[in-house]
Formats: sequence, structure tokens, C-alpha cells
Amino acid sequence: MERFLERFGECGLAPWYDDLAAVVKDRRNFLDNAKGNFLRFKTVVEAMPALSPKDVDLDGRYIRVGEAAVLDADVQEQLLAGLKGLCPWRKGPFEFFGIEVDAEWQSWMKWERLFPHLPPLAGRRILDIGSSNGYYMFKMAAQNPTFVLGLEPQSSFYYQYQAVQKYLKHTNVFCLPIPYHQLPVMEAAFDLVLCMGILYHRKSPVKMLSQIRESLRPGGQIVVENLVIEGERNLCLFPHDRYAKMRNVFFIPDLAAMISWLDRAGFKEIRCVDVSTTSIEEQRKTDWIQTESLADFLNPDDPCKTVEGYPAPVRAIFLARV
Repeated sequence: MERFLERFGECGLAPWYDDLAAVVKDRRNFLDNAKGNFLRFKTVVEAMPALSPKDVDLDGRYIRVGEAAVLDADVQEQLLAGLKGLCPWRKGPFEFFGIEVDAEWQSWMKWERLFPHLPPLAGRRILDIGSSNGYYMFKMAAQNPTFVLGLEPQSSFYYQYQAVQKYLKHTNVFCLPIPYHQLPVMEAAFDLVLCMGILYHRKSPVKMLSQIRESLRPGGQIVVENLVIEGERNLCLFPHDRYAKMRNVFFIPDLAAMISWLDRAGFKEIRCVDVSTTSIEEQRKTDWIQTESLADFLNPDDPCKTVEGYPAPVRAIFLARV
């Protein structure tokens, strides 16, 4: 986190230094005195072996760090134990010195649907809200942006990111362990904001979109990836309780409603660039999670519906401009 403050000048964020410095100080104090899962995962990362990879690949489907041949068996076993200690790995895949982390989500599939539609990322200032372990941040970092800043308040995801950075040491990727609402107001600070898999957890999605718009520079863009329902009637599904066994799911819009949200929030040039039904090839149970996955969330007699009887997950990607 402190590295981000050190680069404020060259990142063009000087007007917000004091506010962000206060956030970093607060989070550093929290992490230094961590308890519960934050302490647990922090201890795991600190115990992982110190290694300096010669080879890194951010362009393939796997984020690859190092080669297996450079490690002896004891060190590789220590590394494997550390990576396993950070489970569940939701986003991926990754490869650390020959150890393949087969995450629940084959995130390269979403990346390949999104990447052709992104603006050039070189020299851009990028915010990734709910960045998880950083898979998409590292994919974007390969395009040489000025920086990518992630926000990830969940303990295991944040320390998975720290584990990747322990070896990758990417100089223009940063992450703060905070939710979006704790980020100081940063008007016209970013060129691109990613909000993927977030809005359906918000009681006021249009309010959040409006806040994101204010943080974008003139001409800046937002990427929204969200659950949607079929139809273009400006309607939303509001689950009675859970959706696909997920808590805190509020509004799932149809395509027209999602466009209306973005329009109400002040965006223009709104485009839906992809609509994809989530498949068991893209989201599935692996040895790197100890929980259920998509197949368990669907009705076994009718996989077109969730176990609650709602339409099975379909996700759409939207781009819009300020």
C-alpha cells in the first residue's frame, strides 16, 4: 500500500494524497494488528519461501511466475503448502514455479470476451473495484498502464494478491484492502473503472454508478459486468432471499434496465458487448476450493434454473463513456 503513496506524483494523484494516506495508515494499522482470517492469511503469505523468478508471463491464460526447474523439492513443497493455505482460489488460473492453481473460475474466458472491447490501456489510470486476487489487474498490467489500483476487502483474496505480488513484484499494480465506499472521493481521477460482479450486491446500483462516473476523467470509460435476465422490458429480478445460493443479491436487471441505469447515472455511448450464460466449464469445483460451485447452485432436474427456481446465471458486459 505504501508503494502506491510513493508513486503519487508520477501517477498524477497529488490532489488526493492526504485522503489516501489516511486510508493507508488506517489499513496498515489494521493489518499490523490483524486478528481472525486476516491474521491467518497474513501468516501464510509471510511463511511462503522468498523466491525471485526470472520468467513471468502475463499474456497467456495462466498468470505464470517462475519455472519448476529452479526449485528443489523441499522449497516446492513449502510453496505448495502456502498456496493451499490461501484457499479458496476463486479467480485464475495461476502457475507458481510449476505449481498450477486451478481456480474455481476460468477467468481467462471472461478476459477474452472483454479484452477486444477495451480502449488502449497504455498510460491509463485504472481502478478495479472488487479486484479479488488481482487476476484481471495483472492481465491489464501487461498493457503498460500508468497504474492499476484494486480494491479488495475480503481477507483471502487480498492475501492471494499479496502472494502473487511477493513473487511478481509488479511496479504498477496496487491493492487496498477496503470496500469501494471507503475510497475517498476522487473526482476525475481515473481513465477506466472496472465494476465486475459488484452491482447486483448493491441496494442502490444507480447511486454507485453515479459515484463511479464522478471518479472518471472526461472521456473516461466504465466496464460493468453484471448478472442479467432475459428480455428488454426495463425490468429487474429481485430475489426473495438468495440467488444461486448467494446472499445479498438485490437487483438483477434485464439488458434494457442495465442501459437505463447507466444512462440515469450520466453515462453515454453505452454498449453491451457480450452476453454469456455461465457454464460449468467456466465455473466449477476444483481441488483449490473447499466449497460448492455452479453445478451445486443449479436445479439438478432443470439446469436452466437455480436451486431457488430463478433463471440460471447469465452475465453481460457493458462499456460506457463519460
